[in-house]
Amino acid sequence: MSWHRFVIAVCVILGTGLLAMIVDHVLSRQKLPPEAATRYRVLRRAIVVTIVFVGVLSALLVIPQVRAVATGILASSAVIGLVLGFAAQRTLGNAIAGLLIAFSQPLRLGDRVRVDDAVGTVEEIGLTYTFIRVSEDDARLVIPNEKLASDTIRNFTIRSPEKVAEITVQVPLQQDLDKLVDALRSETSGDVYVASLTDHAVITVRERAASEMDAERLERELRLRAHRRLRAAGAFG
Repeated sequence: MSWHRFVIAVCVILGTGLLAMIVDHVLSRQKLPPEAATRYRVLRRAIVVTIVFVGVLSALLVIPQVRAVATGILASSAVIGLVLGFAAQRTLGNAIAGLLIAFSQPLRLGDRVRVDDAVGTVEEIGLTYTFIRVSEDDARLVIPNEKLASDTIRNFTIRSPEKVAEITVQVPLQQDLDKLVDALRSETSGDVYVASLTDHAVITVRERAASEMDAERLERELRLRAHRRLRAAGAFG
């Protein structure tokens, strides 16, 4: 009878390994942007590790001798849990930090970052460690996720999507520049200032836009509005 249980345990372990491979293969085929790929990569490893752990544990509990040992372990679980908690504190902290990085995303796969004095590209974000390829010598910097989650990271890739729409207009030097600047300020919520005084006075108008496309559209509008306002103020004659 014992060999039957042994065969069942082996079959369960093999089935678990096959299932883990299938899940890993399916998840790895996803073509995703960096922010989504980072989440999927860490979750993929967490799912595979969970499947393997549950499968192997289930298989071992089929064997009576292992079940008897497990019962004894559960009877003293408080003491063992305390010991394991101290022993695995750093590992568990790194794993939890890996999940936090995957969802909060202070860095993503492919991002160029600075950690301490090293600058490099994020190549891999695992459950416990993150691998960064250093730009200077192409070496690999292996950093515990707990350190990344608690330290300051400078990310050169993640930037604000906001753009600035900017136009310049030229007016004769003999015009009342204070009056013209005030007139243009009524046409925008951004900045208006005199940029230079050479052959003509150059006035710059700057206003923030939500995206590059919005900035281009806003620049076209600002040119028309600025010309209309300056003409009404008598700036051109």
